[in-house]
Amino acid sequence: MRRACAPATFMLLAAGALLAGCAHLVKPPPVVAPHPAPAPAAPTPAAPAGYAARADVQAFIAKLVQRDGFERAWLEKTLDAAQKNDKILAAIAKPYEAKPWYQYQPLFVNDPRIKAGVEFWNAHAALLDQAQTQYGVPAAIVVAILGVESFYGRQKGGYSVLDALATLAFDYPARASFFQYELEQYLLMCRAGHLDPLSLSGSYAGAMGAPQFMPDSYRRYAVAFDGRDPPDIWNDWADIIGSVANYLHLQGWQPQGLVAVPAAVPSVIAEPPAALAPSTVGALRAAGVITSTGLADDTPAMLVALQLEDNSMQYWLGLDNFRAILQYNRSPLYAMAVYDLATRISQARALAGQGALP
Repeated sequence: MRRACAPATFMLLAAGALLAGCAHLVKPPPVVAPHPAPAPAAPTPAAPAGYAARADVQAFIAKLVQRDGFERAWLEKTLDAAQKNDKILAAIAKPYEAKPWYQYQPLFVNDPRIKAGVEFWNAHAALLDQAQTQYGVPAAIVVAILGVESFYGRQKGGYSVLDALATLAFDYPARASFFQYELEQYLLMCRAGHLDPLSLSGSYAGAMGAPQFMPDSYRRYAVAFDGRDPPDIWNDWADIIGSVANYLHLQGWQPQGLVAVPAAVPSVIAEPPAALAPSTVGALRAAGVITSTGLADDTPAMLVALQLEDNSMQYWLGLDNFRAILQYNRSPLYAMAVYDLATRISQARALAGQGALP
């Protein structure tokens, strides 16, 4: 019996020895290092605060809800998207019209604008003729206004109109009332025309399109000259030309009238008449102003004084159509630049055989 068990015992002992000899070949399970704790996420920068939370803006919103029937939620969403722009405040503090004439004139009356004005007139002669026939405003004046305002549509402004109007309405106290009114007109304009108020761009003051209409001017004077509403003063030259002509027509443009005539104020006059004060040719003559003998004494007029580089003054009499241009921009420098540019464009076309002087 004992001999019968010996082989089995031997085999068990051999197997045990074999396992013991191979034990060093068995790899222990890898030790997994713990994952490091995730770094805290960087805080998301807060979006710039909009205007809707301000008490003065809430009062403005309440007024528009009551007066114009706007939905409060739409106004709050729209004005909360408007952002204050310090560049706008800096720009309006230094308007071109604060310059003397000798610095202002070359900005707008120069060879590039004259050449481009001739080209623009030639390209749109039919529309300009049509507008002159309907509204009585010479093509040269319409062309010159577009030249001064936006270089014939090339410089329409790159500011958000909503940002510009909101910034000036609520962060420019000197003219807050005016710009709050224009902001209201802008919102009304967008509602009537189904326009996105966040999508339109313009000047730092909120002027829009090639003619640089403020929202109130758009609502009052813009016309769909090609018959397709609403008026497009951004891209449609028929509407742009017709709207400028309509504006001046409704401001009392006299089709056969003059804009301005040269004048002189003798140095012996201790106190010249006040510039831009409404007067008549006769009253100005009586005060010592020298001007054309072809003007009747009862002709409405104002004295225009332009500073030259040597600090001397150049004088003109602004007549009815000068006053009409002043309604577009109340600076006498602007009105004189428009008249000067219109005259030079007309002369350039006449010299090229493309049209007679107006």
